[in-house]
Amino acid sequence: MSNYWEQFYENQEKPLNYEDNIQKVHNFIQLHQNRRIALISSGGTTVPMEYNTVRFVDNFSAGTRGSASAEYFLANGYAVIFLFRLKSLEPFTRHIQGDQILNMLQITEIDIVVHNNATKTLLPILKQYKEVNQEKKLLSVPFTTLSDYLWLLRGICEKLSILGPQCLLYLAAAVSDFYVPRENMSEHKIQSLDGPLSITLQIVPKMLTPLTSIWVPKAFIVSFKLETDEKLLITKARNAATKYNHNLVIGNMLQTRKQRVILVTKNTEEEIKLSNYEIANVWAGPGSTAIPGRPLAEVRQAPSSLPIYKNKFNILDPL
Repeated sequence: MSNYWEQFYENQEKPLNYEDNIQKVHNFIQLHQNRRIALISSGGTTVPMEYNTVRFVDNFSAGTRGSASAEYFLANGYAVIFLFRLKSLEPFTRHIQGDQILNMLQITEIDIVVHNNATKTLLPILKQYKEVNQEKKLLSVPFTTLSDYLWLLRGICEKLSILGPQCLLYLAAAVSDFYVPRENMSEHKIQSLDGPLSITLQIVPKMLTPLTSIWVPKAFIVSFKLETDEKLLITKARNAATKYNHNLVIGNMLQTRKQRVILVTKNTEEEIKLSNYEIANVWAGPGSTAIPGRPLAEVRQAPSSLPIYKNKFNILDPL
């Protein structure tokens, strides 16, 4: 009889281009097999309500934390597999959103140039981006749905398992706890003429169990726990560390996530807070000059000697 998580996969289709993406991951690992590799998940998962999807349930996440964290891992010698929600924030490009890039450019008689005031902002970002590209240290793998994410997470972890303790998982994605099974899903768009809508969501199997025990058992694992009830935060974070054998769980409250996190292990906990000055004045992109409105970074060493980023930017900024 299949394990409960295998039953989930048996009933969920693989994402488009799954084999191609896993082959890219395999090639990336081969290229960097002598380097530490971090898998960073980022952004929220969607839960389709219809097979030909028009409507879906979404998880709250813009990908700020994951995309910022990826830059720090890259700056500290890691190769990074960035498993991200399509159209969420990505490393480097996250710094320039909307029409900001147009405001940084000016037109001359024969050319387009970067405005002098923008050069100080763009130059360090562009330098790191070019260095990362030259060394092929970043592989971005997109997902949209919950099913996409879980299929790719398993496939990538199974490939990473050959690295043993040289692999780090930084699970910052906002993954849905609920889903609509394929057999309960409408094939076509649900029609409003049919009256009020009632949908029963099923519990998603806890994939952290096979992840830590089967797929990639020797990896150093960092996960996140977001709550709205302060009384539950540390208890649930510690339960995750203990039950799923995570090395570090970063707990944060929805209401104060910009200012405060609690780093929880099986036996310890430590609170980090941002000062008003850090919130208002300092940005900590690796090698960058200060930009107002971004907080400061700190780097600590994990017990396994793999760097874990107690980064006041990437773990405290909005989802």
